[in-house]
Amino acid sequence: MIQPIYLVVLRQLFTELQESQVIWAVTGSFSFALQGLPLEPHDIDIQTDTEGAYEIERRFFSQIGRKVAFSSTKRMRSHFGALLIEGIVVEVMGDVQKRLEDGMWETPVDLKSHRQFIHVEGMDIPVLALTYEAQAYLKLGRLERAAMLQEAASRTAQDVQPKSSQNWRDRT
Repeated sequence: MIQPIYLVVLRQLFTELQESQVIWAVTGSFSFALQGLPLEPHDIDIQTDTEGAYEIERRFFSQIGRKVAFSSTKRMRSHFGALLIEGIVVEVMGDVQKRLEDGMWETPVDLKSHRQFIHVEGMDIPVLALTYEAQAYLKLGRLERAAMLQEAASRTAQDVQPKSSQNWRDRT
C-alpha cells in the first residue's frame, strides 16, 4: 500500500519536472507499487540521465539530502544524489550502468526505450516497464525480485492480450 505522503511528493516531482526537458522515470519499489504490486515503498527512486540528475538537483536545491556526484559500487554506477521532500527520501540516479558478467559496464540505460506512462491521480507518471526492471534485477543478482517482476509483467501482458485479440476478432 502506498502511503498518501508518497503521492504528495510524487505530485511535487511531477509538477516541477513536467515542464522541464528532463527525461525521467520512477523506478524501484515505489514504481512497482504504482503499477499494482503488493510492495510498501520506503523511498522514491528516480532514474534520469547525467544532465537530468544535475537539473533535478538544481530545481530542488533547498531539499538536497546528498548532492549529486558520480558514485560506483561493485555492480552499479551512476550520478547519484538524494532529496528529502516532506520527510521522504527521493534518490536520483543519472546514467545508471550495471556491471556485466565479463566485468565491463553496460551502456547507460536509454530511458525513452524502457519507460511507459501510467495515470496516477490526474498525472501521467513515467515508470520503467516491468519487463525491463526484471532484466535489470537479474543483472544485479537480485533473483527473487527479478522473478516477481517477470511474473507481474507476464500477468499484465496476459491481461492485455485477450482484450486486444478479442477486439481484432470482433473487427474481422
